[in-house]
Amino acid sequence: MKVLSLANIKQQKKRDITNEKRRVKNSQVKSTIRTAAKKVSKVTEIKENKDVAVIQESYTSFIKIIDTAASKGIIKKSTAARKKSRLARKVNSAVSAIN
Repeated sequence: MKVLSLANIKQQKKRDITNEKRRVKNSQVKSTIRTAAKKVSKVTEIKENKDVAVIQESYTSFIKIIDTAASKGIIKKSTAARKKSRLARKVNSAVSAIN
């Protein structure tokens, strides 16, 4: 991984490399969170063949992903709670519409 560093100090050059690795990893995790959220939204919005188990399973996998990211500090805990709450409302309304 080639990092453009303007630093003259050896330790700062090392930190630039580390920061770039972390930035790439964090962006991958954030992308995974967005993908999981879209998957849950898509499952809840399907009109035909709604299955409660599929909705719950996709929401549970989203919860696991976002809680892991929040515990590692990739996103803030309040952001994770807000995203979970908003999706929980969608999931609950979809499940109540099925029943």
